Amino acid sequence: TQYSFKEVFGTQVVQKELFDVVAKPLVEDLIRGKNGLLFTYGVTGSGKTHTMTGSPGDGGLLPRCLAMIFNSIGPFQAKRFVFKLDDKNGVDVQSEVEALLERQRREALPVPKTPAGKRQLDPEFADMINVQDHCRVEDVDEDNVYGVFVSYIEIYNNYIYDLLEEAPLESIKPKWNSCNTPVRNGDFVPPQSKILREDQNHNMYVTGCTEVEVKSTEEAFEVFWRGQKKRRIANTQLNRESSRSHSVFIIKLAQAPLDADGDNVLQEKEQITLSQLSLVDLAGSERTNRTKAEGNRLREAGNINQSLMTLRTCIEVLRENQLYGTNKMVPYRDSKLTHLFKNYFDGEGKVRMIVCVNPKAEDYEESLQVMRFAEMTQEVEVARPVDRPLCGLTPGRRFRNQAFREELSRKLEMRGGPVGGEPEEQSAAELFFQRLPPLPSCELLDINDDQTLPKLIEALEQRHHMRQLLAEEFAKNVLAFKTMLQEFESSVASKENYIQGKLAEKEKTITGQKTELERQEKKIKTLEYKIEILERTATIYEEDKRNLQQELESQSQKLQRQASDKRRLEARLQGMVAETTSKWEKECERRVAAKQLEMQNKLWVKDEKLKQLKAIVTEPKAERPERPSRERDREKPLQRSVSPSPLPSTPAVRLRSRRSRSAGERWVDHRPPTNVPTETLLQPHVPKAITVGAPSERALARCDRYLLTHQELASDGEIRTKLFKGDVIQTRGGGQAVQFTDIETLKQESPTGRKRRSSPPDPDPAGDTADSEWTDVETRCSVAVEMRAGSALGPGYEHHAQPK
Repeated sequence: TQYSFKEVFGTQVVQKELFDVVAKPLVEDLIRGKNGLLFTYGVTGSGKTHTMTGSPGDGGLLPRCLAMIFNSIGPFQAKRFVFKLDDKNGVDVQSEVEALLERQRREALPVPKTPAGKRQLDPEFADMINVQDHCRVEDVDEDNVYGVFVSYIEIYNNYIYDLLEEAPLESIKPKWNSCNTPVRNGDFVPPQSKILREDQNHNMYVTGCTEVEVKSTEEAFEVFWRGQKKRRIANTQLNRESSRSHSVFIIKLAQAPLDADGDNVLQEKEQITLSQLSLVDLAGSERTNRTKAEGNRLREAGNINQSLMTLRTCIEVLRENQLYGTNKMVPYRDSKLTHLFKNYFDGEGKVRMIVCVNPKAEDYEESLQVMRFAEMTQEVEVARPVDRPLCGLTPGRRFRNQAFREELSRKLEMRGGPVGGEPEEQSAAELFFQRLPPLPSCELLDINDDQTLPKLIEALEQRHHMRQLLAEEFAKNVLAFKTMLQEFESSVASKENYIQGKLAEKEKTITGQKTELERQEKKIKTLEYKIEILERTATIYEEDKRNLQQELESQSQKLQRQASDKRRLEARLQGMVAETTSKWEKECERRVAAKQLEMQNKLWVKDEKLKQLKAIVTEPKAERPERPSRERDREKPLQRSVSPSPLPSTPAVRLRSRRSRSAGERWVDHRPPTNVPTETLLQPHVPKAITVGAPSERALARCDRYLLTHQELASDGEIRTKLFKGDVIQTRGGGQAVQFTDIETLKQESPTGRKRRSSPPDPDPAGDTADSEWTDVETRCSVAVEMRAGSALGPGYEHHAQPK
């Protein structure tokens, strides 16, 4: 199986090469004010955490990203607490005085933090951040100040936890009892899950998450390592230290421009740019039957696989919307992982995914799924937002103003100005205090000490004398300063007179310009009046145009409706014509079939009659059985014209049920209540039938065949039963129609009404000719009537057998 990716790295790739291709563009976008998201995705044990963190002596993507950020903005960082994050995913800017007060307040806390320069690094990760290549971003805006904030969260069992939150020892890994619930005791307080919210710019953020301002790579990685120790890992069959949660390390970069002087931060919140880089170490996808997980591990694996499946579903829906132009809703809210990064999939920054593959044969199936999903994600493209406009200040003002201040200080120093005067004043004061006589010791050793006080009095008198000299010198300086002030005031007065003359000239010029301005204003008012008249005329024309357009649109819509009604009517008429044509065709076919069936029945009846007639004609005359001699001697038999009715002792014939030819279908057996029970030998019997007295819509809907039993009188006065069979057809209106396809006729005939003429072979010796010429059916039925199976003579032909 072959898969195509943007870049493929071999097994011997170094961390620097991977960083230069994948993560370096994201860091450059971060400093330029754009967001970025980097995933590591793969099967458990494929090297995701190693790719993100690295190993001692060879740092991974995360420490290299931090090093590149601080190498680029190091000399342009703002002082601590100049940028201050709020609770709504925004950032405020403070003045340097407010930042100084904030720093003093934080330093007054009971446990002050060690400055970054004096911090001793943990030897466990000191080698990971020792990056020697000093990678940095070119063309960094030197007129901005920057602040870096980091936060570290994990998504465990679809809950969000803050790994930097100050909590009791081992609170992130509670003890669980046999019921898979935390042990309730007074010492343990389970960590609170954080909530996702949406800010005013529709960006998702974690409420109440700890965000630490960092000033160096070492400080930022120390914060990461402190949270890494709290992350949930466990020992499974596939990995000794398997990540049981998705970890998200968020780097926020706030930048604001300097003011026009290039000294302080511009105090405008609208000019602050806040960009974000999220480094996500996903938990490994795994099959529980391979990891032999149970209990908590099984529940964790289920939540991990569910969140990864939601990520895959979101990517697939985005791809389908892009390829086919659909507008399906992307299920971001089904998982905290996809809900947190919803903005990235909507276009708020670049998304990069590193797929880690382990060449183990046991991971073959999982690796195929991972690579198939990763290949599919490359086809998703999202719209990028437009860059924010820059502020209108002059670029390069930071170093230009700094060079100006340095040059100004140098010029003042050369001219002996204030820069050089301050040391002279300070040195004169220092010399003055040095020339004052030092005060002797004022301690009295004993009561007879007569040297300490005279020495003290002498020193004080000297000081008083020098004070008087200084006062006189001060008075002279004050007088000289007053003289200088008077001279300065006189020069100022002359300059004021000169300025007043210039102002009078300027006022004359201004008066002339005001007159011209008034004339121009009158002209402007006249033109405005004409413009107003033209605007009103244009408004009237626009209103007329709008009305005509509306009328045109209404007429066009009316024509479109009429055309659509016409097409609909034509389609309806065509459908009705087609339906009527098919209906009459079916009706004609049904009538033709019924007529053919009726003619076939008549022909069959005629054939039967002909066969019976042929049988009667061609039948040989049977010998008439002789009666016993005692009866013949006793009396002369009477001529019987009508056969007597059967005796009551005659055994009853069991009625045979006549089975329908379509026994496997569902029938509606319609038997009107006015029918007379015939009790003939052959009775219609239909299994799986619903017997009704009148046809109903409910019965017809449940069956597919229809049987109507109809009785009428025949020409000979007997009852004739007809069975009309048909198919139940569904109509377009949702009803049912019956199309008759077959007719069967059952006729009842009385055997007592039929007499057949017979020819006895021998005449009666007694001369009873009238009795011997005719015999009744009762005499003929003294022998058995049998129909052989497979006889070709057809129904109605009787075979005579031996007497019973």
